[in-house]
Amino acid sequence: MDLETLRKDIAARLAGGLETEVWPRAGTSEEVNAIVRRLQVEAGDDLVAKLVIGGFTDHTIEAEDMPQPCETCMYYKVHARFCDLPELMLPVEPEWSCRLWRI
Repeated sequence: MDLETLRKDIAARLAGGLETEVWPRAGTSEEVNAIVRRLQVEAGDDLVAKLVIGGFTDHTIEAEDMPQPCETCMYYKVHARFCDLPELMLPVEPEWSCRLWRI
């Protein structure tokens, strides 16, 4: 599946009500590492598991008075509209969000 088709599939799943683990956000290194471990062990190549564990939303989440859209995350590749976190590696939209957001 090409990236644009996959991005549309993800968008449809999120818009369709897929319940993801949005909270708690990963605010510390320990929390990030725990989520990354879950992605490695539980998700593998399973798209739905990645979305659920990663806490993806099709809109920006605000945590501690800070908006956390994909487009401002250190893992976001602007021109590709892509999350480059090795455990995710997914096409995303700029306004989406996940709980592994990092400055």
